[in-house]
Amino acid sequence: MTDNTKMFNELFYELEHCRKDKQRKKIGEMNEIIDEMNEEEHKFVFKTELYNKMNKMIEKKKMSMENATWMLKHIGYCKALKNVWNRCFEYSTLNERFERMIIEEEKKKEEKNKRLLIDLCEFYVLLNDNINSEIISICVPCLLKVASDKEESGETRKEVEIALLALSNIENYFLRQELYLKEITEIIEYQKKHRNLTRLAYWSVWDFLIHRLLADNSLEEVIVNELHFSREAARELEELTRNVNWKKKEEEMNKEEAKEKLTLKRWLETFSIYFLRCKLWNEENAGVINSIVQVYRAAKGDNHRGISDWCTYPLRNASENRVVKINDLLKGRAVEAVLEEIRQPTLDDNAMRNCLYFFLNVSKRLKRKTNNEANEAKRIELKRKIFENMEEEGYEDTITSFQELLSFSFEKNILLIYL
Repeated sequence: MTDNTKMFNELFYELEHCRKDKQRKKIGEMNEIIDEMNEEEHKFVFKTELYNKMNKMIEKKKMSMENATWMLKHIGYCKALKNVWNRCFEYSTLNERFERMIIEEEKKKEEKNKRLLIDLCEFYVLLNDNINSEIISICVPCLLKVASDKEESGETRKEVEIALLALSNIENYFLRQELYLKEITEIIEYQKKHRNLTRLAYWSVWDFLIHRLLADNSLEEVIVNELHFSREAARELEELTRNVNWKKKEEEMNKEEAKEKLTLKRWLETFSIYFLRCKLWNEENAGVINSIVQVYRAAKGDNHRGISDWCTYPLRNASENRVVKINDLLKGRAVEAVLEEIRQPTLDDNAMRNCLYFFLNVSKRLKRKTNNEANEAKRIELKRKIFENMEEEGYEDTITSFQELLSFSFEKNILLIYL
């Protein structure tokens, strides 16, 4: 129990005794408290019991539907914004109520309440991590319609951001392209020309599309050659790197600064999926890798050690993906960055594992001889450059011992804790 959770719970249990206007004022105060909650506070407060209580209040007309949707939308937005893993809403009676409402509202013809349906879809998708196909087929077109609004007022930009953040929260990867691809493509193309989206919104639209790669590799051509993901994402990451105040500790950042840093971390996660799944060659890969290395160098100090560790995930996946050339890793200065990471005195276990795999992947790829004389000459030259890099840093013997350690652990199945 913290000051935030205590104040929130006190206000929540006062709601059923308030008139609609006074209730709305209290919800406004509660939303401000939700903004300040950290992940643990969010999990402590928003449990299935609270959502069940809300459902009873709605049934007994002690909470208006308007106030309920306003509050739930804000809870869902903060949950997704802060990457809080909390599935309590899914198991509540309130969830069942709103599933029925979405389906019933969609079936209406002339009497359809479009604003209510939008609100329902937004908070339902933001609060749920497991959504059935019937609800998805209603929510995705509804959210895309909101996200396609080109008006540049502050209120509209916020609505678009919420709709796109909700879309990025959809974990069902088996969506039919006709549900989303045309609209998503138009949103990205318009953003390239007009830059009307917030940074979080632009990450959200790309993340939604990149996640579809997990089940549909036919999207590679659109993502790589038509929409130029690598170029756009690298530009976004570089701008975010310049905007984040790396001298400030995380607890010293204001709300907008913390949001920018979280968006930067989200891009690193999206790059990890991209390098893991995309098998279409792209000449812009070296630029992407270089932008990740820039983040690594900017975040390497004590204040943001977690971000620099996170950079090792996409670099490891890039080293494993055969369409990412070894020369791209060299041009992007990935080898130097991973060598720098290994020398850190307080290296995170996951970061160490990623660094080891990076060099193991590079080593395996450089060992494979080719029958083509020109390609073989390139392979030997790349191998020479990488080992020169290691020698300069004094890491040649260390990398050799890493390879022996990895080989031993694979064979004996003993050292898996380090892998």
